Amino acid sequence: MVQLAIFASGTGTNAGAIISRFRDHPGIRVAMVVSNNPGAAVLDLARTHGIPTLVLEKDRFVHGDAYMAPLLDFPIDFIVLAGFLLKIPPALIKAFPNRIINLHPALLPKYGGKGMYGHFVHDAVIAAGEKESGISIHYVDEWYDHGNMIYQARCPVDRQDTPLTLARKIQQLEHTHYPEVIEKTLEMLKK
Repeated sequence: MVQLAIFASGTGTNAGAIISRFRDHPGIRVAMVVSNNPGAAVLDLARTHGIPTLVLEKDRFVHGDAYMAPLLDFPIDFIVLAGFLLKIPPALIKAFPNRIINLHPALLPKYGGKGMYGHFVHDAVIAAGEKESGISIHYVDEWYDHGNMIYQARCPVDRQDTPLTLARKIQQLEHTHYPEVIEKTLEMLKK
């Protein structure tokens, strides 16, 4: 059984889609939900599903021990970032090589990097006059939105789109594709 940790900072809509996908899965289990925000709705979602939670203190996570002991003691096999707003520290990347993936709400390499999340990404895509946007699922390395690409899905950006309407299109892609790509990625790793 692959033990999956979901890292999220907010409402947890993607976490909810992932939890639903693996609720009764024979080989993958969401074992923990981790957040840097003690008031994040994703923590309530996890508790509703009986999933243990861990709340990170930013300085300890980024500049300290990266909470390695609780993650390794649990044990966690794979980490999925689902709207997690902190940069993953090198110690965690080293402990989970090619076992941390991220979902970015744009077509990388454009519109990635520090500060490019949520509506900031959609604002930038629309301001640039892009004809399409989408999602990028990639492995996590030491740089923001940089690791090897696993999957991209696209959607049109219409002239009448606003950051809010584009966000809805992107969220639909996220909920449809992210759980499926996680499952396929984990199946490939087991081979």
